[in-house]
Amino acid sequence: MAKKVSRTKDTNFSKPGSVTKSQLIWRQLKKHQLGIIGGIILILLYGFAFFAEFIAPYSSDLQVRGKAFHPPTQIHFFDEEANFNLRPFVYNYKLTDKVFKVYQPDLTTRYPLRFFVRGEKYKFLWLIPSDIHLFGAEAPGHIFLLGTDKFGRDVFTRLLFGARISLSVGLVGILVSFSIGALIGGIAGYYGGVVDNLLMRIAEVIMAFPGFYLLLALRALLPTALPSTTVYLLIVFILSFIGWPGFARVIRGMFLSLREQEFSLAAKALGGTNLRIILRHILPNTMSFVIVAATLSVPGYILGESALSFLGLGIQEPQASWGNMLAAAMNVRVLVSFPWILVPGFFIFITILAFNFLGDALRDALEPRMRSSRQTFTG
Repeated sequence: MAKKVSRTKDTNFSKPGSVTKSQLIWRQLKKHQLGIIGGIILILLYGFAFFAEFIAPYSSDLQVRGKAFHPPTQIHFFDEEANFNLRPFVYNYKLTDKVFKVYQPDLTTRYPLRFFVRGEKYKFLWLIPSDIHLFGAEAPGHIFLLGTDKFGRDVFTRLLFGARISLSVGLVGILVSFSIGALIGGIAGYYGGVVDNLLMRIAEVIMAFPGFYLLLALRALLPTALPSTTVYLLIVFILSFIGWPGFARVIRGMFLSLREQEFSLAAKALGGTNLRIILRHILPNTMSFVIVAATLSVPGYILGESALSFLGLGIQEPQASWGNMLAAAMNVRVLVSFPWILVPGFFIFITILAFNFLGDALRDALEPRMRSSRQTFTG
């Protein structure tokens, strides 16, 4: 009986105080407030992009006649007589100067705002037919939260649809680039010798060219009149082709070190195959670096797509991306008179900042040695 009691005590002794690795990582992440803020911002951005058809009041290519360069619509709760209204509303805007696109609110005509309004048809989650939008002005009114462009298209709507292109390019590009880099770098680092020399020389040749100019050269070699889906895939391919060598070199160095560790040598002595040693013992020890490096590298891919689209070599009109939306701001008059056209640039800046904050937080949580060395250097 006494033995049973002691066994019960011994069995339960370690449970209350045991902490898993994921719990330790989460504790460290919570200490990094900027990283948490960056993560929340990215969740919101990707969420808005994913549900763009539902959140946006219009389709991305809808042109409202007579509303070119319409300023952002102000939402009101008080009318011209200072009376409070529970339901918000917007005034109709009249074009008073056709040359300089000056609009003035018509205080005699107002349209209430409603949630879950019927509008243009779309497929929710690409599967379910629907015509319900999150919000909208009562017909025949319009609401332009961020104004319109030169074609009378809602900037807020195009911002959401453009986010779907610009943000997904970063994730897909990183996935392809890091997969290629991990494969080539892993093979070079594990086998060494002639294989290592050959693969690393190829990587160094690609890295010898300036990245941005190589990006432009590769895109210029391809036809411009291509479908949007094809252009999207080409951009992902080009960005991945430029990005994998640097990652492969780092993975190679990690494999060179890890293959000589005791756990790798023990697995090899026990008869483990090369594939098993790589997949079960070496590769998992590189995952913390891969996660951090991928998070910090996404902004470069977003900037690459935006630069190509800005220069007219990426996503083409009428499909929206943050880059081709910014191309409208190349005209000085447009930039001065209609500053809301610069909104995509602000969101590019916020996205890059959020990824950097999150990447720093993940680095501190997943790579404690890097955190301690950085604290020693700064201290």
